Amino acid sequence: MSPVTDAPATPRPAATIVLLRRGGLHTDRGLEILLVRRGAGQSFMPGVWVFPGGAIDGDETPAQCAARELAEETQIELGVDPQLQLWSRWITPEVVPIRFDTWFFVGLAPAHSPPRVDGSEVDDAAWFGPAAALEAHRAGELELVFPTVKTLETLLPHASAEAVLAAAGERRVDPILPRVVGSRDSHRILLPGDPGYE
Repeated sequence: MSPVTDAPATPRPAATIVLLRRGGLHTDRGLEILLVRRGAGQSFMPGVWVFPGGAIDGDETPAQCAARELAEETQIELGVDPQLQLWSRWITPEVVPIRFDTWFFVGLAPAHSPPRVDGSEVDDAAWFGPAAALEAHRAGELELVFPTVKTLETLLPHASAEAVLAAAGERRVDPILPRVVGSRDSHRILLPGDPGYE
């Protein structure tokens, strides 16, 4: 029999992609990102809108995983050598029983590549401006999780996909491990550098 322990679960390596495109009309080519909705039958985060992604398989690199998951969930192919850049890295808080150490990449969508979902693992997909996605979340129209919200917030200063990709080359990426403080009914999430994080 395994001993009872309060030690946190070991995070599983994972990767996700913030797929970028030039959105809007020709006179208003703003930044858009692809979000997918996890199927209602999924045991982990059903009905939540996320960036395409999943657990790393075997000896694939995080970038290869992100591209593979994008293809599996949306039928959008990035080719054998996807040009992805690391944007951030999030580790699930220690109090959560299912944990991931997730690499977030940014990459440009191929031209004329509408997402096609399988209706099971993912049951919807749509392009959003970062500000519009955050507003829909605040209005209760779009269920997002904390790392997705924070990632969208980091995209707000960038007016175009090209600006995001340029910024990615200059970003310092340190793993972010949020802390949850308080009770199950009344809690808040702290990030490194926030008062009380230590």
